[in-house]
Amino acid sequence: MDFGLSEEQELLQETVRGYLANECPPSRQREIFDAGSGYDEALWRGLAEMGLTGLAIPEVYGGAELEVLDLALTCEVLGEFGFPSPFLGHVMAASALAAGGDSDQQARWLPGLADGSQIATVALCESNSAWAPQTWACRLSGETLSGSKCFVPHADAADLLLVGVEGGRLALVETSAAGVAMESGEGVDRSRPVFRVDFDGAPCVPLADDPRIAGRLCDVGRVLVSADAFGAATHLVEETVEYAKTREQFGQKIGQFQAVKHQLARLALDIEPSRALFWYAAYAVDHLPEDGTRAAALAKSHISDRAMEAARAVVELHGGYGFTWECDVQMGFKRLMFDRAFLGSPDRLREHCADLAGW
Repeated sequence: MDFGLSEEQELLQETVRGYLANECPPSRQREIFDAGSGYDEALWRGLAEMGLTGLAIPEVYGGAELEVLDLALTCEVLGEFGFPSPFLGHVMAASALAAGGDSDQQARWLPGLADGSQIATVALCESNSAWAPQTWACRLSGETLSGSKCFVPHADAADLLLVGVEGGRLALVETSAAGVAMESGEGVDRSRPVFRVDFDGAPCVPLADDPRIAGRLCDVGRVLVSADAFGAATHLVEETVEYAKTREQFGQKIGQFQAVKHQLARLALDIEPSRALFWYAAYAVDHLPEDGTRAAALAKSHISDRAMEAARAVVELHGGYGFTWECDVQMGFKRLMFDRAFLGSPDRLREHCADLAGW
């Protein structure tokens, strides 16, 4: 049995990594982060030209029709570079529409989402961090929608919202429609700004009345966030190793201190083995549906917890400088704060796993 990646998957990561290294170096990343927009049209077009915006969309609509693992591998590299883009919400919405939309809905939206000319995102969370489909309270009345959503990533850049509604259903809402209003949620991660979106009788198109669609959407999202957190944490550790080779204290490089060596080794051992968690979860969502929900929740809870612990240690290893705006570490730290919160905190996801097991 082959437990590694295929040549195509390795090439996918190498291609994305090469593009980001050339087009979004740290200086450009910092520029977009400081601006707070979390979006650059030229960089987004670059992703679209590589076919990344249509990875999970069927070939008949211009996509690549790949699997969740391929999406996760892409998100790992985006997290590694702290890449500012609406990719996460876009591919989540596109994946759900490809899985649960009817032929008219798919024909209307999937070609534009595949080529990146249109952007989608997901509007799922409600007050008190209510991410689970059974907690959604936005009301459907025929083909109109009323209610509010918070923590909606890149709502200002999106053309289409995939909204979680009462009964664990999903509905499509155009951001330009009457009855849709949004305001900044002042999120901490400026590479992925979030918004509150209010719906006051906004016209919508409901997806099929099948709770499995919303459940799979959340599973896919948790896998992708896990991969993003893994990539971001891995980069922070590698960045700190390089910093320890150059930072001097008491006349010698801090990387020569045994305590620093041990701490860096521990961080690497905390992060690297968790790679298998999001690999397996991605595979399970596509091929082992009876275990996909549990695997996705466990991967997200464990990786985001370990990643945040690593981020705190990395800040400390950078000393007082690590807490400042001028230090790039703070960008990765804030990205991991987003990843930890999005689609449920680790504690809530562990409770979810316990419920699934009947404990």
